[in-house]
Amino acid sequence: MEDIFGKIGTTVTLSQKIERKIEEAIRSKKLPLGAKLPSEKELCESFAVSRTALREALRRLSARGLIEIKKGSGMYVSEIKIEDAISSLNLYYDLKFDSNLISHIIEVRYLFEPEMARMAAKNRAEEDLLLLSENIKFFKQCDADNTQLEVDTDNKFHLTIAKATHNPVIILSMEPIYSLLPRMRDQFYGNLSGEKAHTIEAHEKIYNAIKDQDSDRAYFEMKKHVDRTWEVYKKHFEK
Repeated sequence: MEDIFGKIGTTVTLSQKIERKIEEAIRSKKLPLGAKLPSEKELCESFAVSRTALREALRRLSARGLIEIKKGSGMYVSEIKIEDAISSLNLYYDLKFDSNLISHIIEVRYLFEPEMARMAAKNRAEEDLLLLSENIKFFKQCDADNTQLEVDTDNKFHLTIAKATHNPVIILSMEPIYSLLPRMRDQFYGNLSGEKAHTIEAHEKIYNAIKDQDSDRAYFEMKKHVDRTWEVYKKHFEK
């Protein structure tokens, strides 16, 4: 009979209800970013709750980064920035980093990076071209013994292409992934003979296509570049 006559009560506490109400107001933009919340006294009167329940709700909202409590000033809706979202994803990927995550990331790159290069060719600004060009020059001059610097420079090239799309959603989605590339590259690129020369050649071809605003060529050259990454990955993990 228990499956017929289930519980009809709720386990949601009063403080959780308050938390959800305030969160809903923030999500619906009734409380815009940076807005100052009413005082504790005013909120207690509005919700008809005790200060204890309210403070517990505010504590959780603050811990989640939705509000900021400034001593002597009041409570404000947090100014959530793209860097905050990227930081959270970086932490998630760091904690989940293993061979399975590497496989999934390469699949994502295989699907998205050629299209990103295509979009960058259409939307790039002169500043983007300058950054890409300087990156390639710096890569060529990197000390062969400084593997970490080479890895970081390679990573920056791809991140610059993502930014050259001028699409904030792409940047938000891809920047945390690119932050893992140095760790991935250390695992299966370090001992590959001629890898640096191949990477520079690939980067130059991608750069020239973006510079010429040839979106199809940019797509093709990036696809070849990521194809090689995919092949190297498979050979490494088959061993």
